[in-house]
Amino acid sequence: MTVAEWCVFLCVMLYLVTIVPIKWIGGRAYDNSRPRDGAFYQDAIRARALGAHQNGIESFPFFAFAVLLAEFRGAPQNLINELAVLFLIVRIAYVLTYVGNRPRLRSILWNLGMIINVAIFFLPLIRHLLSV
Repeated sequence: MTVAEWCVFLCVMLYLVTIVPIKWIGGRAYDNSRPRDGAFYQDAIRARALGAHQNGIESFPFFAFAVLLAEFRGAPQNLINELAVLFLIVRIAYVLTYVGNRPRLRSILWNLGMIINVAIFFLPLIRHLLSV
């Protein structure tokens, strides 16, 4: 497996790790028979952790698709790997700023992550244009 493919896997783990500790820390307040109970997430930090978790789920498909497309279309693997690692670092920082209630920095990181995803997605086109 490539470094980029490991980053895809780690992105899944990141959005799981974002919510699981909140449920464990919640103890008796968390009812596993009602995992989407809105009352549990009324606490501010729990709500932000849920938001970060949901955003991780939302951002994952584009990242995974961009990495696989770039690899299958023959983009430079080192560049795919470097951008994927950078995306993972940005996502970790994003989660920390989301849970830590830093909305402006969080938005900047979200946009940076989107730019990285778009760059990965268009790597095959850039390679093709440079080789013509």
